[in-house]
Amino acid sequence: MMDTLILKTATRILLPLLLLFSIFLFLRGHNEPGGGFVGGLVASGAVAVYAMGSGVLPARKLLRVPPRWLIGGGLLLGLLSSLLPLLFGHSFLAGLWLETTLPGWGEIHLGTPLLFDLGVFCVVNGVATEFVFAFLEEA
Repeated sequence: MMDTLILKTATRILLPLLLLFSIFLFLRGHNEPGGGFVGGLVASGAVAVYAMGSGVLPARKLLRVPPRWLIGGGLLLGLLSSLLPLLFGHSFLAGLWLETTLPGWGEIHLGTPLLFDLGVFCVVNGVATEFVFAFLEEA
């Protein structure tokens, strides 16, 4: 942990901005650059910056779930999104889509690719965060 006032102040500003940017990247990425991988990396970067400024223990409390649970949950989401089309007579990894209209947002498309991207987001975030925590705990 680096005990500097500048880093602690910067992390308080950067953490919410980076987390918001990771959500933007995650949601934008299905048809454009971004998605679960990049969004997960940015989210883990936000947690890493916070851990460098405040320590690993506060960062673990911020994350609320152990990184290994993120990895396992992400793998389960990926498996679920891959197997779900089989129940509806489609092939493995085929995309299932649900189109609905939300008041104020308009028409949205929800599907198994979004679920798969969420799984990738969780796995990448969990792996990168686990590496960062292990590195900072040894330093």
